[in-house]
Amino acid sequence: MSLIFGAPRPTERRSWATEPPIPPNSALGSSFARVDLSTAEASLQKVAVWASVALLAGTSSMLPIDVYTGTGPEKRERPKPRWMNDPAGDGNGLEDWIWQLMFSWLLRGNVYALVGERDSRLGTPTQIVLQHPDEVAVWRDAKDGKARYRILGQEVEQEQIWHRRVYPVPGRIKGMSPIAHHALTIGVGIAALRFGEQWFSEGAHPTGILSSDKNLDQTQATTAKDRFLAAIQGRREPVVLGQGWQYNAIQIAPGESQFLETNGFTSAECCRIFGAGLAEILGYETGSAMTYQNLEHRNLQLLIYALDPWLTRIERLFTELLPRPQYAKVNRNALLRTDLLTRYRAYQLMIRNRFGTPDEARELEDRPPLTPEQITQFTDIPPASGASTDTQE
Repeated sequence: MSLIFGAPRPTERRSWATEPPIPPNSALGSSFARVDLSTAEASLQKVAVWASVALLAGTSSMLPIDVYTGTGPEKRERPKPRWMNDPAGDGNGLEDWIWQLMFSWLLRGNVYALVGERDSRLGTPTQIVLQHPDEVAVWRDAKDGKARYRILGQEVEQEQIWHRRVYPVPGRIKGMSPIAHHALTIGVGIAALRFGEQWFSEGAHPTGILSSDKNLDQTQATTAKDRFLAAIQGRREPVVLGQGWQYNAIQIAPGESQFLETNGFTSAECCRIFGAGLAEILGYETGSAMTYQNLEHRNLQLLIYALDPWLTRIERLFTELLPRPQYAKVNRNALLRTDLLTRYRAYQLMIRNRFGTPDEARELEDRPPLTPEQITQFTDIPPASGASTDTQE
């Protein structure tokens, strides 16, 4: 019997109560909670949510994963097992699989998969087919306290399920869902967008007023409006009004345009759901976009504050599937590439201080080692014009 549950008495039957839900902030009864976020994709209506998920999932799936053994001087790269290039076995590859993994983690806090094949010697999964997180139901068995799973209404044996969670809570099987627990914040943002769209498309107000200092009957007013609309329909030409006519466009009142400020505020808040610094990286905090000068700094900020915890999870995930003592490592250097001049200066310092060789520097730039003919060209280069040389008489 498990040490966690203890050994029950012969006549004792332990009862496991249903896990009480953790009330998200959307349970406060606000009208903004009426925005339906019951499906994982619904929250992606908010552009800030889409941008955050796309940035984290896309970057994680883009970075290469290598397999090693040993550390320090004993560190050696090993070939990746064949299944690691396509964990789902569906032909879509590792990048597609990691994207789906991150999608489930970021939006629902859990990733579920069916195990298709296992290693005959180790028993570890070699085919992991990810399932949509909204199609999986999880509960704790009332008799033995073990996790039970149902996919699309059909119960699945626990040995067939591969479940990994984030945002864990003690005593609970599932990790917390970021979307469910921040539904109010996301709902406010989506509601603000809907308000703006309805204001422009369905608002009970005219776009402008065409007035005259003369008394007009209904027929004359309709004729004037039709002629004015015909003059401006589909054109960018100026309109000439006769004596006594005036046109005034109705502008958005400051009080009615506050949805723009609300949208900007909720966008930054939505980014912070997925990691510190994402709002600044995506430009929601200051309104500034990435520039050439600060790109390297923002990449470093992205790695340290937002991306690295997810990369560490991915490394541990693959390491537990590999035979010991092999381990997986994400190549973070691919994210921290700088501009050409900065890289070349770094290579110069590396070679000058004997930290690396020219061939190693060339390998970092995806270039082959120097050939003997190329080395001869470097050694036979004459001194620059006007340069001083030391000669012996």
